[in-house]
Parts: sequence; C-alpha cells; structure tokens
Amino acid sequence: MDRPQLPLLAAHSGTNRDAMTCLYRCGNACDHPAPNTSGNEYFSAEVSRRGIFKTAAGAAAGAIVVGSGLAAVAAPVAAYADDTTPVVPEVLPNTPAPAPSELTFKAIPPNKIDAVIVPNGYDHSVVIKWGDPVERDAPKFDARHQTPEAQAKQFGYNNDFVAVLPLDKRGKRALLVCNHEYTNEELMFYGYAGPDTMTVDQIKIAMAAHGMSVVELERNDGEGQWRLANPKTGLHYNRRITTSGTKFELTGPAAGSAFLRTAADPTGRVVIGTQNNCAGGVTPWGTVLSGEENFNQYFVGGDGAPEAAKPALKRYGIDTVNRYPAGNRKWDRADARFDVAAHPNEVNRFGWIVELDPFDPESTPKKHTALGRFKHEGANIILAKDGRAVAYTGDDERFDYLYKFVSDKKMDNGKSARARKHNLSLLESGTLYVAKFDYTSAGEIDGSGKLPTDGLFNGSGKWIPLVRGNQSLVEGMTVEEVLVFTRLAGDKVGATKMDRPEDVEPNWKTGKVYCALTNNTNRGVGSNPKADEVNPRNANKHGHILEITEDGGDNAAETFTWCLPIVCGDPNDPSTYFAGYDKTKVSPISCPDNVAFDGAGNLWISTDGNQLGSNDGLFAVPLEGPQKGYLKQFLTVPFAAETCGPFLYEDNRSVFVAVQHPGEVSGASIEKPASNWPDGDFGKPGIVVAWRRDGGAIGL
Repeated sequence: MDRPQLPLLAAHSGTNRDAMTCLYRCGNACDHPAPNTSGNEYFSAEVSRRGIFKTAAGAAAGAIVVGSGLAAVAAPVAAYADDTTPVVPEVLPNTPAPAPSELTFKAIPPNKIDAVIVPNGYDHSVVIKWGDPVERDAPKFDARHQTPEAQAKQFGYNNDFVAVLPLDKRGKRALLVCNHEYTNEELMFYGYAGPDTMTVDQIKIAMAAHGMSVVELERNDGEGQWRLANPKTGLHYNRRITTSGTKFELTGPAAGSAFLRTAADPTGRVVIGTQNNCAGGVTPWGTVLSGEENFNQYFVGGDGAPEAAKPALKRYGIDTVNRYPAGNRKWDRADARFDVAAHPNEVNRFGWIVELDPFDPESTPKKHTALGRFKHEGANIILAKDGRAVAYTGDDERFDYLYKFVSDKKMDNGKSARARKHNLSLLESGTLYVAKFDYTSAGEIDGSGKLPTDGLFNGSGKWIPLVRGNQSLVEGMTVEEVLVFTRLAGDKVGATKMDRPEDVEPNWKTGKVYCALTNNTNRGVGSNPKADEVNPRNANKHGHILEITEDGGDNAAETFTWCLPIVCGDPNDPSTYFAGYDKTKVSPISCPDNVAFDGAGNLWISTDGNQLGSNDGLFAVPLEGPQKGYLKQFLTVPFAAETCGPFLYEDNRSVFVAVQHPGEVSGASIEKPASNWPDGDFGKPGIVVAWRRDGGAIGL
C-alpha cells in the first residue's frame, strides 16, 4: 500500500509503541514513575489516614474530598427480540461446544503491511469505522466540517472492546457494542497545531468521540460476514454513549458517599459520561461491561489540590505538580469539571466498571462502585457453583493488582421481567478481593526467564477480601474509602505487584481464568521490584499469560493455584515458553492485551505494542490436548495499529476485531497520513469481521 515516508515507530520509553500513541492513549504513563510506590505497606511514610480522608467528613458540593463449581458455568448468553420492539432477553443454556480439535489454519507470517491480513481460506470486511452513522438521524461524515452534534450520533474514535449479541434465534441479526477509548486530535482535525489552538467545539467533538456505541447488524443465513443493518428496517437499538451527553447511575456501597458528591450532583449518584473505556465483557444475563482505564490524563489542576489529598491523587496518576501536564488535552477549556482544583471530586467519578443494557435504548448505564475504582482494563463474569456472579478485572498499570468480585445474590435463570430486574442488580453488592501470589521456586528466579527445575512457573495464591457487602475488611479504612481508593487498600493488605494485568477472562468451558500481563520494562530496573515467579523476567518487554485454577473448581473460592502457560516473545529467545510445545513451530508474539475463547475452549490473544518489529495481530492457542501451546498467528492489523477485541460470535463462524489507531506514528497527520486503511483516505479506526469462506468454524 502506498504510504508517505515518515519516521516509523518512534519507539517510546523502552517500548515499541510509538511516542504518539503513548501521548494520546495513556498520557505518557511510562514516562512517569509507577504510581505504586507503597512497598505494600499502608500508603507510604508521608501519608496518614487522617491526612487523606479526614476532609471527607461532611463533604458536599465544592468541598475538598479527594482524599477522603463448574456445573454452573455459563457462556455469554443471547438476548432475543422481535423485529420492532425490545423484549426481556431470554437466558439460554450453553450451546454444546465442539470437541477439542486442531487449529487448522496456516499461520500468517509477521509483516508491516498497511492492511488486515488473514489466512488462506478466510476473508474479512470492515463492518463500521469512525464517523459512520449510528443513530438514525446522523449526518454523513465530513472530516473537514465536524461538529459535536454530528459526532454524538456517529461511530466514535479508537474502538476497543467489541461484543456481538444475538437479536434473533435465526442468527441473522445482532447488536454490536463497542468502546471508544481515546482520541488523537492530530489524526482527526485538519490544521491541528496543538491543544492550545483547538476550538471549544473541537474539544467537544473529541469528548463526543469517546464512550460507547450500540449498532445493529445483519447477515445472510449461514454466513460469517456481517454488515450494518438496513436503516429502513433496523437501528431501533442503535445508540451512542458519550463523555459529555450520557447520564450514568452510581450503584453499590460507595454511591452517594462524600467522595462522589459535586456541586452539579450533590447526591453523589449521577455522573455525566464515561471515558477511556478499554476492554469489557458480556454478562450471563445479556448486558455489557466496560472498563474505565486511563481517566487520569483528562484532568488538570492537581497542583491546586490540598497537600493532604495529593498522595491519593498521585496514586491514581494525577499530576500534582503541574496544572497542565505535558500533552494534556485541556478539556477544562470546554468543561470546568475536569479541573481538579475547582471540582475535586469529579475525578473520583471515573475509574469504574460500567454496565450497559444494549437491549433497552432508554436505559441508564450504571457505574458499579462495589467492583472498586482503579484503571480497569475490563471485567468478565462467570458463575460460581452456587450461581453467584464472579467478575475478574485487572488494574492496567505497572506494578498494580489483580482483582475479583463475588456477588451476594445468585443469578436468576428465569425469563420474566422480574428475573431480568434481579440480574441487573447482581453487581451492586458482594465481596471485592485482591490477589496475593505464592511461589514454588522463589529462590530460583533470577529475572532471566529461565524455567525453575520443576519445569514450570507455578504456585498457589489467595484472594484477600477488601470489602464484604457493607463491611470493610481493611483496617483503618471505611467501605467508601476502600471502594473509591481501591489501590490504597490493595497496597495496605500486601497484594502482589503485577506486570500490567490487562484483560482477565474465565474460560467458560473449564472455569480456569486467564490474564494477559502485557509487559513491564521497569521490572527489576533500578529500585523497582525485581522478578518473581509470577512475573519472572526483569525488563519484561513481551509479557506473558497467567492461568488461575480456583480451588475446588469453584470461582467463588478464596484460594487458587496458578501457572504461566505462555511466556511471550521470539520463540528463539530462551526466556520464552509455550506450554512445553516445540518452539520451532510457534508464531512469535509480543505484548498480549486481550483474550477470548472459541467454541472448543481455545485461547485467542490480541496484542498491543508488538516489540518484535512487526504489526500487532490476533493469535490462537489450544489449552489442552496434543497441540497445547501450539500458538499460531491468525490475523495482522494495518501499519501502526493495535488489535483490540477479539470477539468470537456464538456460532463460531465469525471473529470480530477492533482496529485501533492505524497509522498512529510521530509525524503523521490527517493531511499526511501514515496509513490509508480502511478506505484509501487517511487512517480511520474501525471494526473488522473475519470468516471462513466455506462457512466452517473459525480456526477449527
């Protein structure tokens, strides 16, 4: 593909991710010291409980309160409707999975082509891209004449998590639900010359391009290809969720607390908008979960916060020295609530797990405080043996933690509206845990990635309870403090510092839980924590996959065993490991980000920030049988893009991926694009579906 010659991938801070991506996606998080400096002792020597939390007493509008059994396993269910009106989704039993079988596709080689590449025998198409109409009255996209009103009705920017939920039993209609994580104004606006030159309308356009989209799809019988629904017959469910225009309900024990009240919302129960939504999940009752991740980069004015509040702000990545941190978007110019000095509690209203009912276009999305506040990559749910919902979620930051939530109430498998209402409340009360790992070969870990003498990186662990219902289990912290400042609670109880725990997803077939630990180039560097058995390499560039087996096969258990089935990188690198499989046959993989499972229980892995010099992609690997560990690359995304998703549709005939930030390299602009994907113009994020041409199951 023709592409202007630009400085390619100006690698940033020890990674292969371009500096432009680091700036816009996470606010140059890797340029700053990791927020977790606790040593897993209560906060740090400079912080006291009274100093951070005392100001919460009597807080109100304008007050400074910143510191204050496997048999029950269920796959994500379908929710069905007729052609015109929304109905209560029908909870169905699991579709029988195909028996374990070989991954039959031929692995594609690493490449740097500005296109989506799939194996022979497969095809793909673009389902939707930035600017395409979502709501029925959305105008046609015009990059030179954008408006906030138009963007609020069009598909947002930098799509990340993807879910596709059936709308009918024939498999011809479905709802696509997608997160829009962040914007890159350099690639969005003609004549862009920095945040200080942006008009207020341009800032509002960027706000509207964040959030989520719900889009109705359709396909022909028996085919794996999907397309946008016909506007004349579909679009009843289509909806945009934005940072500036959508109300959210806060639920759970912290809702209404002094930490969450603002001048605009003295109740502390209604938040406007969601932002930096990364990964997510589909619940067994047919809703979608979305994780608010790098919310800190949107706030300014941390320098104006009270000194006693600054340690808590710093723990969440808020710059407390400069009013405008380098690269800040300066959203306060369009909406003053993003100024911490003027509106200190607004920042506490982001960093939650969001739940959206896509089958009710009039519903109010929820932010669930019971699941804790941190930089959520996403959340995924499985049912415990007794029917309680168990949600796993990671805090995507160097040296931060892995969490689990177990609901108080059990899921109701009925089909009535009453059952539906009950299930929509499951995430409002329960027990929140953080993970502590123990090791079998601690004395043998030297940071090189060399396997211990027992041939495995493995061990046991426990889930440390932080909150149970309305009771705090962290000494010296109230329930509200634990849930709003969850990182501080994890510090105090001695949770294990991890290498960026991103997507965490249970395998619905086995009940085992898999976590993508993307990388941590600071591991073992300088005074930073050194390698341990669950994070076995210093200066970890390539990341690894963690497998957790809950004791007794019950996802509600408080103890577990664990192992690392995949240690990523170039197979020729002796520090890599692929479940013992012959490394001469596997594909190279770097920086695992999101995970998913097909109908046979095989693990699918998407990557972000490949540090092996080629495009990011989608990989698949069996977790059992003779091909266990035989990892193969299924797909690559265009130049400088990230592979997000993935999502395998319930009949296993389609796999969806989100192509995020194509052509995002230093020196690129909308006038001088580094990618022409997907339509030959400038690069636009979009959703791709891939399928087998013969109609068979993906990968099998």
